[in-house]
Amino acid sequence: MKSIFKVMLLLLIGTTSCSDYNADLIIHNARIYTVNDSFELSSTLVVKDGKFIAVGGEELLENYSAAAILDLKGIPVYPGLIDAHCHFYQLGLTQEHVDLRGAKSVEEVITRLKASALTSDAKVLMGRGWDQNIWEDKSFPTKAILDENFPDKLVVLERVDGHAAYVNSNVLRAAEITKDTKVDGGEIVLDNNEPSGILIDKAADLAYAILPEPTRKEQITALQKAENIAFANGLTTVDDAGLNRSQLELIDSLHRSKDLKIRVYGMISNTPENLAHYLDKGITQTDRLTIRSVKVYADGALGSRGAALKKPYADAKNSKGLFITPPEQIEDLAYRLAKKGFQMNTHAIGDAANAAVLSAYEKALSVSPDPRWRIEHAQVVDKVDLEKFGSKILPSVQPTHATSDMGWADERLGEKRVPTAYAYKELLDWSGRIALGTDFPVERVNPIHTYYAAVARKNLDGLPSGGYQMDNALSRSEALKGMTKWAAYANFEEDEKGSIEVGKMADFVLLTNDIMVLNDSELLATEVLATFVGGEMVYQRKQ
Repeated sequence: MKSIFKVMLLLLIGTTSCSDYNADLIIHNARIYTVNDSFELSSTLVVKDGKFIAVGGEELLENYSAAAILDLKGIPVYPGLIDAHCHFYQLGLTQEHVDLRGAKSVEEVITRLKASALTSDAKVLMGRGWDQNIWEDKSFPTKAILDENFPDKLVVLERVDGHAAYVNSNVLRAAEITKDTKVDGGEIVLDNNEPSGILIDKAADLAYAILPEPTRKEQITALQKAENIAFANGLTTVDDAGLNRSQLELIDSLHRSKDLKIRVYGMISNTPENLAHYLDKGITQTDRLTIRSVKVYADGALGSRGAALKKPYADAKNSKGLFITPPEQIEDLAYRLAKKGFQMNTHAIGDAANAAVLSAYEKALSVSPDPRWRIEHAQVVDKVDLEKFGSKILPSVQPTHATSDMGWADERLGEKRVPTAYAYKELLDWSGRIALGTDFPVERVNPIHTYYAAVARKNLDGLPSGGYQMDNALSRSEALKGMTKWAAYANFEEDEKGSIEVGKMADFVLLTNDIMVLNDSELLATEVLATFVGGEMVYQRKQ
């Protein structure tokens, strides 16, 4: 295999169209999962001008010639993988933050922060990924330990789900946050009638507002770092769930200058400024960027008890969570977007939030023939609300959330309600399609983890041994479609990508293993060998 890819590198670097050839690239003797309507296997694909011009058997070698012809000797090939829900730009920015994922205590958080602070004189200390649910003491930490260890810094630590911030007193003072501060759609957690340092949902925005904005150069670097990570994981399209106008325009300019090659489905953040601009401008689509949807937050996250539930949390009887966007505003926005022909993609975790969003969608979409509006996460859905999903309302879910949350979700929801959570098979049965993503950087950027969690319903340690709520596992073909064809459909892009078919963009990925036939226990060993966008090799694994 090593020699194959040494040859591939020599063949593909600098390959250009030539009048002596009728194609740019031929790959043959491969195991190609086309993911077309018949889910056919092929052995040969032919690329010209960034698109597939032929897909079939070895006989295609008699009809086409190319500057680059690669015999894969049975290596599996799949359509370019699509992450249907992630935070691509944020992933790039957080590469400069302290990684707190997996820290087993607040003391370990402090240790990691100190190690970073030793190498930096910056006045702001940023971190991401802490999760009190995996600590022995599962209560929220307080500002005291941050104040003691970092008296001269502004400390802002984003929770793993992105729906809470842990800050020190310097930040609270700079943001003018007191026990009397009120925030619609958020909560300032108090300790002894004073801000504890935990800011939930929109309250966290008060802390972020005092931080310096990244420069244009820093933004470009962030996007390029995120692209490198995405390509190394086989992703060719990313659905960024919430971008402002300036960020979308920067991505577009980098595409045009060819300084960014990954395809982006950019969801517009729900702000008055963004809506005023884009709803008036209308749908935007290039071969690398699509802007036709709005990202809305109905509620918060389950881990920080911000998800809006119909009944109180099992482990917090005085709380039902909260709505970030009140139901009446969700309904008003739904009518506005329906009139403009824009897709509405709403974050809904709790069963109360899902019920409110489904109700608003049903009313607004009564006359829309093919809106493909999405519920992002659809994490806890009451049985009575499941039937509201359908061809007009699609679930966009992240299978690794189920396996990350299973250690504490029962405590939050209680044994009677937890079976209504992470119900991916039921959602698929009602909608006919399901789009899969990771929600990175909440979870890791690895679509193989998505696939494994969807079909095996186990965490990265292989637990539970029998799988978690296996009635809602997806089949191998359903999971692959959710990461390719169905994700493209959820983006209105099924005619351009999502399968290896003539006329579609030549986005595809080569893996070390055939994930369609591997045992569950072997799936996680799968790695990306190479990633192609428009027939161009944008990533090759180092040998």
